[in-house]
Amino acid sequence: MQIRNVQEQDYLKVISVLNDWWGGRQMSDMLPKLFFVHFQSTSFIVEENGEVIAFLIGFLSQTFPGEAYIHFVGVHPDKRKDGWGRELYHHFFQTIKQKGCDTIRCITSPVNKGSISFHTNLGFTVEKGDKMVDGIVVTSNYDGNGNDRVSFVKKI
Repeated sequence: MQIRNVQEQDYLKVISVLNDWWGGRQMSDMLPKLFFVHFQSTSFIVEENGEVIAFLIGFLSQTFPGEAYIHFVGVHPDKRKDGWGRELYHHFFQTIKQKGCDTIRCITSPVNKGSISFHTNLGFTVEKGDKMVDGIVVTSNYDGNGNDRVSFVKKI
């Protein structure tokens, strides 16, 4: 298995497993096809026997030169202890560093304790927010009314 850049035709493979990977949570609306069309050079996928086992969708900020953003990452539930998430993040770090970026940002839901732990273990810092949810600092209404998010930043 190896990491490669996403291609437009990968969209259907990823979107068809997305909600299942999140335990039935409705996540597919958060990942439109445009990411597989316009951000191929900074988005990656891992397959095993033609099946998606992990992916990372990221891009360079047009507003903040030197910054990149990780929009969405998924790892097949049966493969989460195999290190593919960490490999994808490190691959993204190397890619964006070569493109002149030294700062990465991303968010997660405060209910996703696994994601919060994963990001802090990778050296991401939780950014200041405006309220606490279950002991974690969040930005309220980040993704619309009632959709609080934990915001992370990492310097490389």
